[in-house]
Amino acid sequence: MILNNSLKLIKKKIRLFYLNSNLYNKKITPSSIGLIEYQPSPSLLDGLIKYDKKKINIENYSLDEIWDNPNLIEKDRQNLNSFFWLFSLDLKSSKKDTQNVIYQWINTNGRYNSKNWKIDIIGKRIIAWISNSRLTYEDGSIDYKDNFNGAIKKQINHLIDEIENSELINNKIIGCAAIILTGLSYPQDIYLNSGLTLLKKLAKYSLDNDGFPKSRNARQLSFYLKYFILIREWFKESQNEIPDFINENIYYLGQAYAFIWQNNKIDFLFNGNHKTNNHNFDLYLKRLGYNFKNQNNELGGYVILNNKKNSLIMDIGSSPNTKLSSNYQAGALSFEIISNGKKLISNCGYFQKVNHQLNEVSKSSAVHSTLVIDDKSSCSFNKLRGKKSRINQGLRILKKKIIFEKNYWKINASHDGYLKLHGIIHDREIEFYPEQLKFIGHDKIISNKGIKNLKFEIRFHLEPNVKVMKTQDGKSILMDLDGEGWKFSSENSMMNIDKGLYFGKKNSFIDNQNIFISGMTNEENQTIRWEITKL
Repeated sequence: MILNNSLKLIKKKIRLFYLNSNLYNKKITPSSIGLIEYQPSPSLLDGLIKYDKKKINIENYSLDEIWDNPNLIEKDRQNLNSFFWLFSLDLKSSKKDTQNVIYQWINTNGRYNSKNWKIDIIGKRIIAWISNSRLTYEDGSIDYKDNFNGAIKKQINHLIDEIENSELINNKIIGCAAIILTGLSYPQDIYLNSGLTLLKKLAKYSLDNDGFPKSRNARQLSFYLKYFILIREWFKESQNEIPDFINENIYYLGQAYAFIWQNNKIDFLFNGNHKTNNHNFDLYLKRLGYNFKNQNNELGGYVILNNKKNSLIMDIGSSPNTKLSSNYQAGALSFEIISNGKKLISNCGYFQKVNHQLNEVSKSSAVHSTLVIDDKSSCSFNKLRGKKSRINQGLRILKKKIIFEKNYWKINASHDGYLKLHGIIHDREIEFYPEQLKFIGHDKIISNKGIKNLKFEIRFHLEPNVKVMKTQDGKSILMDLDGEGWKFSSENSMMNIDKGLYFGKKNSFIDNQNIFISGMTNEENQTIRWEITKL
């Protein structure tokens, strides 16, 4: 392992030396420049970019030392170099000033450098430059246009050379989009074919047969759909034939998007998700004429059972493979309950910042409404310095059964996440009786090794607005969901209320509470029964 890592480090240093060399600079410098023939509408990015709706003037960015400011923090530097702020410029902004800022950038960053030539930053920069060509290109001098066109093609040549070396699929998608847009704007088959070939390869690698990301990440699903639609609209607007595989992927991604979001209009906090608010994207889809429908109850390893007032959602999917697991959370068989559009039972969400200790905390089984054995998660993760942790030991779903009738719902599934370490299989069954507004759960701890005296906990996390109180007799716990009363009970089990952390909003946390059942395993199989009933 040490030798392997040393060889990788040496190889990386050699590669970096080559990328900074005159030889590589000459290789990616285009032999012919050409002119932009297709100028896309900036509004096609409306569903993708979260930019300031208040228009600003270019003078805010036209400082002489803008690209050499040593006081910029990393996030601001990346945002500046991505040029997505161009979408916030007032079209009355000076073309001369806009083009002067770009000209300064080209003079400062005309050769490869590791900070400002990252795959995603280049991709965003090319998309922003071309999409805002009314400001960045029109009425420019011949010398400026030559520099502009040459800089775009030089960066695209680098993207084509280096994009396979990127570890992050999302960054590759952005890079693909930039390559394809360049191929449409400067009609060149080599760019268009390269971008489409890579995009097709990425989709095949990272999407399952139903168009759901194999990472099982709902945010990545939306990300894919947004970029595939953007690329399709570029083809349509430029009057080029839309490749069949783009239409096919949009169809399946759209079906998955309808399943996970449009049918519910609420974010489920499984596997890297937090509250995202897709309402603006829904308006974008409507404006462009996209209408997705999906009446399935199961997709991507999730079950969603709905009626007009109640929803039961459960994670019954196996863990993804290691390479696609950087945002995965060990919440197998966790569930959420929605009543009248509000969460009653919820997972805790995901803390996205890679280097923050809460990122690892939010991946644990303990922050999900599921079973925890011996204070360990159902999956184990490997943490690499400066990178997101990935699965070391995953889990498989061993069985699943779904019943969805008007007056009776049932989800039953089991997983082997604790089998190798403790010889335990977790089997969960949740029933719902809509007429009685009663959920009944059975969590079975099935042991094939006769292991005993291991601590177990079953947690039921609540959103921060839910109030809880234990009854005087200790036999039940009352929950108040904005005026709705619910009762939690579990006969012959030790119940209590505990404090926790809620990561529902991106990269932030607040206190919440959870109900938990605790006990010790024994040599025999155990079944813990619990009920959640509306008062």
